[in-house]
Amino acid sequence: MRADRLLALLLLLQNRGRMTAAELATELEVSVRTVHRDVEALGAAGVPVLAERGPTGGYRLMDGYRTRLTGLTAGEAGALFFAGLPGPARELGLGTLLATAELKVRAALPAELAESTRQLQERFHLDPASWFHDPDPVPLLTAVARAVWEQQVLDVHYRRWRGEVQRELRPLGMVLKAGIWYLAASADDQVRTYRVSRLLSAEPTGAHFERPPGFDLAAHWSEFARRLAASLHQDTAEVRVSPRAFRMLPMQFGSAGARAVASAGPPDADGWVRVLLPVESEPVAVSDLLRLGADADVLGPPSLRAAVAEAVAALHHRYTRTP
Repeated sequence: MRADRLLALLLLLQNRGRMTAAELATELEVSVRTVHRDVEALGAAGVPVLAERGPTGGYRLMDGYRTRLTGLTAGEAGALFFAGLPGPARELGLGTLLATAELKVRAALPAELAESTRQLQERFHLDPASWFHDPDPVPLLTAVARAVWEQQVLDVHYRRWRGEVQRELRPLGMVLKAGIWYLAASADDQVRTYRVSRLLSAEPTGAHFERPPGFDLAAHWSEFARRLAASLHQDTAEVRVSPRAFRMLPMQFGSAGARAVASAGPPDADGWVRVLLPVESEPVAVSDLLRLGADADVLGPPSLRAAVAEAVAALHHRYTRTP
């Protein structure tokens, strides 16, 4: 581990020039004292590291010195696929590998290309988490990721909506969707998808497995997402909405709201528009439609209109009585 850190320190000085001990400590996630010891170790190994004192001082390499130790390890090469996603890389335990890999790549690039990559990192940042939602607690994420990487069979305790189950899984891949981690795994000769935060335990059995030939993680996820959307949107509501609610549909209902807007007819004399809106089960649909308040009039199906009217009547009763 120290050899990796020494190489990272060397590449930092090569790529960035002069850096203070505090800056190096922050980058390497070690103490300033450890940085001083590592610099001494580099010097003892023949690397010309110069120390400059004073308020603008720090460490730098002797002018003209460049290392050619820029070959990527297998782990670093794999971690490069998370370039631009430092948060998820850290969650998976790949943060150090990714940082070292990026340094090696930059050190191997011509000066003008290395400068371009630095500017790209300064100007663009990817944040995969969704707004207004705390991320799932995923204490088992690193263990699950290791099992995926090493093709280890896992004995898991999983919390479903209908209760808890114990299963033996062959983990095939992981997906990060809007800040939530999912695991695609084979169980009983079927590939299923599990939300990692609902894993109560995940213990390696000591056995390894062979991945199914031709398994495509992206294709599996696409089909899973399609089936999930189909199962959620069980019905279609006909709703008359005000201009304000019409504008809010994509924000309130996502892709379903966007499709409703795209297929809507012309506004009536009052400026209101009739839309066909895919909705979930009736209780969920009532809750979602009430968020539009008085800017929406549910026309059908009759059972949904009656359910919304019942909910509105209950609210009216609650807020007109004396507390």
